[in-house]
Amino acid sequence: MNTATATPTRTPVYAALSSTWTRLHHLGHLQSLAGWDQAANMPPKGNEARAAAMAEMAALLHRMVTDPVLREQLQQAETEPLDDTQRANLREMRRAWRASNALPEALVQRQQIATARCEHAWRQQRPANDWAGFLPNLKEVLALAREEAELLSQQLGVSRYEALMDRFEPGMTTAQVDRVFGEVRQWLPGLIRQVQDKQARETVIQPVGPFAVPAQRALCERVMRLLGFDFEAGRLDVSTHPFCGGVPEDVRMTTRFREDDFLGSLMGTVHETGHGRYEQNLPRLLLGQPVANARSMALHESQSLSFEMQLGSHPGFVALLAPLLREAFGDQPAFAPDNLQKLLTRVKRGLIRVDADEVTYPAHIILRYEIERPLIEGTLEAEDIPALWDAKMMELLGADTRGDFNNGPMQDVHWPAGLFGYFPCYSLGAMYAAQWFAAMRRAMPDLDARIAAGDLHLVFDWLRDNIWSQASRWTTDELARRASGEVLNPAHFQAHLQQRYL
Repeated sequence: MNTATATPTRTPVYAALSSTWTRLHHLGHLQSLAGWDQAANMPPKGNEARAAAMAEMAALLHRMVTDPVLREQLQQAETEPLDDTQRANLREMRRAWRASNALPEALVQRQQIATARCEHAWRQQRPANDWAGFLPNLKEVLALAREEAELLSQQLGVSRYEALMDRFEPGMTTAQVDRVFGEVRQWLPGLIRQVQDKQARETVIQPVGPFAVPAQRALCERVMRLLGFDFEAGRLDVSTHPFCGGVPEDVRMTTRFREDDFLGSLMGTVHETGHGRYEQNLPRLLLGQPVANARSMALHESQSLSFEMQLGSHPGFVALLAPLLREAFGDQPAFAPDNLQKLLTRVKRGLIRVDADEVTYPAHIILRYEIERPLIEGTLEAEDIPALWDAKMMELLGADTRGDFNNGPMQDVHWPAGLFGYFPCYSLGAMYAAQWFAAMRRAMPDLDARIAAGDLHLVFDWLRDNIWSQASRWTTDELARRASGEVLNPAHFQAHLQQRYL
């Protein structure tokens, strides 16, 4: 796949489009680094100026994609002698063009400023449990998201929530999400009970801290190298909410540290390394073109969860981690591989999504989906969130969050950042990850033994060949068929949980 750029003499219009998207990529690079710096380094008083600067950049990028000349170029390029990869690239250009043209520049700027203000204030309001202070900013972000959703839905011919989901998961419908999540709702509560009953009979030794942050950081970087992360094309920093950003040539990952808990930072870093390796292994010859972008956020999450859950909590990989922990923190009984495996697979009905185990995690996502969809569709208001959150937490996880906004509806960065429609991708990604490993085991029956022997390249090679290098060449369903023989099938996720936990 190396022909998305074209010889101008044979395809002059397509070449002009490619040049435009290369410029968009370069400016997007700067925008992504400004966003990373905002989360990792920026002093608090810089927020208003940074928000204004990023709004200006967002407006510039929007202006470029909505340039009237592109409409004619996109039509003319269809008549040129393009190969399959170039036609896929043209398809992705058209997707970006259609979505951008649905939105006025003023809305794009207002959203950038409103979300920057809301997220920045949220960083102080969340630990203060200040829902009343958070609500006015959230209402502004929600109003703008509804405006965006309405405009996109008219352009795309889908529902308002589907229009926002489409930004992250192209082509995904609420009917599909309802079906998949409906199936999970049927078997998940019973599985949680079974696993907790089984684990209640087990003895687990807790690690004894404190665990010095410099030692934790060194451990995280060592494990990143074990997982193949290229530090010549990326780095690890600290932020309030771990994330992976930047561009394929310069991947910016963050984590967070606590001296009383090294597993949170370690496994969070393993998770983000999956995102980072996907970005670093997108087709280099096509960088700058939309066909070289990651296909969707569910596929992106399938990579982070392939690393964190499928591989990171695999008994064979845990055995590789054990000696690294002893070197980092000294020897103690908790670091025995069997005990470490138990620590990494504890199932607990907790309040915090990012701390949830892989069995209870889907409940956290279903809860958010069942709140944000009516929020966008206008049948729920921001003031109603806490009561509905409390009811659904009790229903899905048996947890009481009344009055606990910090650990309830204020815990995630997504809503203050305006990322409505993103949450379903997390659990869809977990399902894809299980499906990828099922396909790997069919192709390589000795996969688990090879992982236990420290040979991780079988996993990386399969992901590179079937997911990373394919980028946006195919639709999501077509990519899944080519990689695993079928479209998304949540039965693989259920089978994975049953095999690992029961």
